[in-house]
Amino acid sequence: MPRTPPANTHRLIRFKLNGRWVKVRAHPAKPLLRLLREEFDLIGSKPGCEAGECGACTVLLDGLPVTSCMVLTAQIDGKRVTTVEGLSRRGRVDPIVTALVGEGAPQCGYCIPGIVVAARGLLNDVPHPTRQMVHVGLSGNVCRCGGYSKIVDAILKVSARSANGRAR
Repeated sequence: MPRTPPANTHRLIRFKLNGRWVKVRAHPAKPLLRLLREEFDLIGSKPGCEAGECGACTVLLDGLPVTSCMVLTAQIDGKRVTTVEGLSRRGRVDPIVTALVGEGAPQCGYCIPGIVVAARGLLNDVPHPTRQMVHVGLSGNVCRCGGYSKIVDAILKVSARSANGRAR
């Protein structure tokens, strides 16, 4: 685990986290993943490879999926960050979660938060993607124990439901 630099090198960072503005004093080179987990107790974003390869730590940065282990705290100043926790509304989980469970896609569950966030980013950008677009949209997310076909099927079901006005 990376060591946190001395406090005298920290600076005030202000950003919108899951819909509300927050301020935190942090080192500008601290990875966003560590900031979310250590300063805000948001543990849905998982430390996997910590090299931007597995997607377990995916969050939305100004609406776009990014691996939070590769984003520095200085890069989020004034921006919007949405974690998997921020996708729940009024105690209701994102329809992607419901669809994934309905398809039996999650197994160990470690990768699922990153997949949910990446899928939400995709569906926000392309509400009715093709199967190929879903594959490309999730290409940065590695699932070591599950089947990708169930994951893709679940995302396409959410897309189909939203076309009928039943999902957000």
